[in-house]
Amino acid sequence: MKKPVIEVGIFSADCISFKLNGRFSSGTNHLCNMKGEACTADGDAVLLRTEGEQRICEKVILLEPEDGGEDAFFELFDVVIGLEFHWERKRNMSFKGKLKLMVCDGRIMAVNVLPLEEYLLSVIASEMSASSSVEFLKAHAVISRSWLLAQMEKSRALRSAVVYETVIRSDEGYMRWYDREEHKMFDVCADDHCQRYHGFAQATSIQVAEAMRVTAGEVLMHDGKICDARFSKCCGGITEAFENVWEPVVHPYLSMVVDSLEQNAPSPDLTSEEEAKRWIMSEPAACCNTDNLVELSQVLTGYDFETRDFFRWTATLQQDEVQRLLSAKTGMDFGEILDLVPVERGVSGRIVRLKIVGSRQCLTVGKELEIRKLLSSSHLYSSAFVVEKVFDGANIRTPTSFILHGAGWGHGVGLCQIGAAMMGARGYSYREILNHYFPGAILYKVY
Repeated sequence: MKKPVIEVGIFSADCISFKLNGRFSSGTNHLCNMKGEACTADGDAVLLRTEGEQRICEKVILLEPEDGGEDAFFELFDVVIGLEFHWERKRNMSFKGKLKLMVCDGRIMAVNVLPLEEYLLSVIASEMSASSSVEFLKAHAVISRSWLLAQMEKSRALRSAVVYETVIRSDEGYMRWYDREEHKMFDVCADDHCQRYHGFAQATSIQVAEAMRVTAGEVLMHDGKICDARFSKCCGGITEAFENVWEPVVHPYLSMVVDSLEQNAPSPDLTSEEEAKRWIMSEPAACCNTDNLVELSQVLTGYDFETRDFFRWTATLQQDEVQRLLSAKTGMDFGEILDLVPVERGVSGRIVRLKIVGSRQCLTVGKELEIRKLLSSSHLYSSAFVVEKVFDGANIRTPTSFILHGAGWGHGVGLCQIGAAMMGARGYSYREILNHYFPGAILYKVY
């Protein structure tokens, strides 16, 4: 396999402001060290205007560094990161490689075209801190590379293979899962919905450079195929099975893993409601169960570090709030919300199907991200939660509020970033980290 070049969708907006640092060209147009703005023109074309009053209007505008342009880079202003997550914000960000501008759904889309290995330099430092242990960063380089190559293979295969419906409806309700969006205009997006990519300024540590050098071209393989290697921030003590979160496909290397290094660590059946309650309401020993601020500051980025209660957490929903959320997000009038009942749990205790019981109607929904979206203005940390109903003394039928006692941060499938980072900090090699979270997968160098 040749070293791939990929296209990364950074973000879209009505107009995008940028700055070119160094010499760039677009066809016969030459631009150097200048600011510019790109907006739509005639609905499906891009109009680029620079401070030097240059104007370019094309269906697609590709700005390429001239003569190799190793020192050239471009800046994008007000890039939205953490889209729809609890820490969403805007940042100015810098990128190397080419800048492609095009119209997508009536808005300008900025796409970064660059070699995959250069992209990964930023990904592994954007997902976690560049000061993490080199062994953890090596592990993350391997799974990030594996995931992207697997998704690119999947996109090609889907043109002739079975495509699973992402929404399945029944008389009781519906099941919806959210995988990587099938991006038709680029390979992968830059946000947490795919992999977090915050430009070249993130890749600034010796550890990151060493991790990339040692693992260049390495991927995880299973049964002759590149692994669809998933990861989340914190599994909560046990990882989830792929099929309970996404499409109904079993990947043996994405099965339940007890996130403990103890021999004969207990393996509770968290598909059982009583077992799940006991587990979630407890503080079991796990790689990701840590409140050591020194260690966490070495592995979490600044805005991730704002979230400290990732292993066990609580969220309180008042009756009027949960009514408003469910009405807005489903378009249904449930009346008073009487109960939130777990119907099915996955192997990590994450709720796969949840029954919403209203005074006027009921609805059963899934999978995990749909549940997280419905019960929060952004996302709940995870769907591994126990529901506590709170009543006032006069009304024992309608709860005044619901307290959700939860475990973990994210979908919980594959590598647990906090747990893997703690393993790396304690001297485990990247091969041992990968063997722990991806049972049965093997390392293989594809280029």
